Amino acid sequence: MKVRRVAVTGLGALTPIGNNVEEFWNSLIAGKSGSAPITKFDTTLFKTNFACELKNFDLEDYFDKKTIRKNDPFTLYALIASREAMKDAAFNTEELDNNKCGVIWASGNGGITTFESEMLEYAASEIGPRFSPFFIPKILSDSPSGAIALEHTFRGINYCTVSACASGTSAVMDAFNYIKWGKAKVMIAGGSEAPITQAAIGGFNAMKALSTRNDDPSTASRPFDQERDGFVMGEGAGALILEDWDHAIARGAKIYAEVVGAGMSNDAYHSTATHPEGLGAKLAIEMALEDAEITADKIDYVNMHATSTPVGDLSELHALKSLVGNGKTL
Repeated sequence: MKVRRVAVTGLGALTPIGNNVEEFWNSLIAGKSGSAPITKFDTTLFKTNFACELKNFDLEDYFDKKTIRKNDPFTLYALIASREAMKDAAFNTEELDNNKCGVIWASGNGGITTFESEMLEYAASEIGPRFSPFFIPKILSDSPSGAIALEHTFRGINYCTVSACASGTSAVMDAFNYIKWGKAKVMIAGGSEAPITQAAIGGFNAMKALSTRNDDPSTASRPFDQERDGFVMGEGAGALILEDWDHAIARGAKIYAEVVGAGMSNDAYHSTATHPEGLGAKLAIEMALEDAEITADKIDYVNMHATSTPVGDLSELHALKSLVGNGKTL
């Protein structure tokens, strides 16, 4: 089997600090925080009353009311980000082999906004079980991958990855592998979430996973700080176009980067806590390096998951220190 090279040729973003890639990047460079008081529901009785919501954003700027009614926000966010990525990749869609184009999209929570809304209405109803006919399709985690494929008529590989905080990375890794193995030419990969709901905030509060720094939400996410007290819930979507390198070169595509390796593992240690020595993270890094056929000394930059939770951040540091060393940029 010939191993194919894989290029990144398109970017899309819908985030709490920018509703497209350019806005997102400029805000990121400026150190802008997306954390602010929650506006989606009354947080008076909640331990955490802030999150990273989308701002200056209205779904009706992107979709008609019928489409909004038929889809959970996490699917609509996915469509927005994937549209930007496809536009950025600048395909001549008439020349694409749609049988070799696919979508792998991620979500850890799926349509939790819809699920909560339907359950609250059901509990308050006095006339029996009446549910929206769109209820089930709206909550399925693979609804975005299907919606994106329908919009772009991509008939190839299509499914959802669910691996908690790593779900989006898992989607990119799988898309990379399918192209590498010659099973696809073009893949839309990414993830979306719309989890700022009463159930999600309350549930993560019960786990003691969310920051409760209500007096200063803009600095609540503080990875590796001694006073870190949890993560900040956020919503939005991110998309990449991954493409067979030769396919991209042949059409004169703009290439942002090459994906050369990926690795996946788990701690097999605890249902929620990471291993204190970062054994699972270390194994994933080792596998990625092996897949890429490079050594740790060739790494110039490391982008940390850095949840701002005490155990998680420390385990990641232990893993990196054991493999990459202390002299690299984190």
